Parts: sequence; structure tokens; C-alpha cells
Amino acid sequence: MERQYILNAIDAALKAGEKILSIYNDPASDFQIERKADNSPLTIADRRAHEAISDFLCSTPFPLLSEEGKHLPYAERKNWDTLWIVDPLDGTKEFIKRNGEFTVNIALVHKSVPVMGVIYLPVKKELYFAEENLGAYKLTGMVARKETSLDDLMASAVRLPEKSLHDSFVIVASRSHLTPETEAYIEEMKRCHPEVELISSGSSIKICLVAEGKADVYPRFAPTMEWDTAAGHAIARAAGIEIYQAGKEEPLLYNKEDLLNPWFIVETKHSK
Repeated sequence: MERQYILNAIDAALKAGEKILSIYNDPASDFQIERKADNSPLTIADRRAHEAISDFLCSTPFPLLSEEGKHLPYAERKNWDTLWIVDPLDGTKEFIKRNGEFTVNIALVHKSVPVMGVIYLPVKKELYFAEENLGAYKLTGMVARKETSLDDLMASAVRLPEKSLHDSFVIVASRSHLTPETEAYIEEMKRCHPEVELISSGSSIKICLVAEGKADVYPRFAPTMEWDTAAGHAIARAAGIEIYQAGKEEPLLYNKEDLLNPWFIVETKHSK
């Protein structure tokens, strides 16, 4: 993939983060919470982030599948060889709780496989970006790219995964969706490993923690959509991590007829 597409996605994520923070940091804001058809919270921040991302990605030749955009029927989508899959604000519940654990997710998917990904944490100013042939990286203190080249960004970033970040077996789990099946998995891991540490986190940060080397595994036995995982999956793949369908050796696939993901486990390819 052309390197310019990574810069397009990075610029889009940073601008979306700026739009989100303008609302998040406004003490007078009530986040203008509405309800979607599935009764999940929606804020004006979602829509403004979507608009910002659309503005940056419309210059590329690829169609956009965004949580906040129009979802075209599969009869049309199935002809998309390459597409952007975007969640403008992943972790809306964390946003409303004001705990900072929300992200901007942008992925480029080619033939059902996420080949490029950008995840931005606006509150922490942390930027994860990856491309399958270039690797995965993390930058801190990012607000705007300006004229910085991709090579300079990579030179300034930490290459993922980092090594020897922990001694115990670390499981990262959802802060808002800890199901009985996940709790059972955690108990099983406690029987398999002498020392198990549990980290709770929101949004796609959980995938990033495994890709980064701060956690060993992230089990997800609760519903997610393709836009929740595509960017993190791209970053994980570039870091030598895979997202397997639970109970199978097969990775998650994208731009399916049903955009709902199966249950999955994020772990290193060599730990199977």
C-alpha cells in the first residue's frame, strides 16, 4: 500500500481527536447524548469525528465503512476489494464516564484482511500506527503531524512489541463488558499459569496493550463490530500478534455480510 495512505489515516485520526476533545474538555457539555437503534449512546463527538475522518479519507480511492456513516448493502460492499473501516469514537461509554479510555480507530482492509491501522488516544495523546510491511509503532505526545514524514515518525516512535515489559501472565479484559465466559477463561488461565495479572481497559486500547507487549492475551467473549477491531487487528498483525476466532485457528475477517464479529482471542502467533 502507498505510504501516503498511512499519513492520510494519521492526519484523519489526529483531527478527529481534536474534534472529540473540544467537546470532552468543555465543562458545560452534556455530550448531547442520543440513542441509536441499538440503544447505545451516541454523542455529537461521534458525528464530528466521523465528518473529520471522511474529509481526509475522501482523497483516497477507497470507499469508507464507518460506524457513524451510511452502511451500504452487502450486494454493493462485496465488490469492494479495498476499503477503510472506521470507528470515529470507540468507547463511547468510557467517553461519557470521562475516564479517557476511548480511541479513534481507522483501518485499511484489503481482501478481508486489515493491512494498515491507526489508533489514537486523544486524552493521552498516544498514537499507534502500523502497516503490514513496515511494522507497528507507538508515538506519545502527538497532537498534529504538520510536515513530518512517515520515516521521521517511525524514527521517533517505539517499535512494537516492546520486550520484557512484565513477568506474570497478563490478561487484559473489557472494563464495560466482562461476561461470565470471560471470567471462566480468566479462571482457566489462573490454573495454567503460576501468576496471573488482570488489567481492565476500555475500547481498542485492549488490543494495543497486547500488541505493545504489556499484556499476553485479550479474550473477547461479547459482541463487537468490525469497526471495533479492524484498526487494532492491523496493528496487532504488524506486531506479530493475531486475532483468532474463539475456538478456531482462523483470524477475524472483514467486510463480511454480517458486520458483527464472532468471539475472539488476541494473542501472539507463537503462543498457540
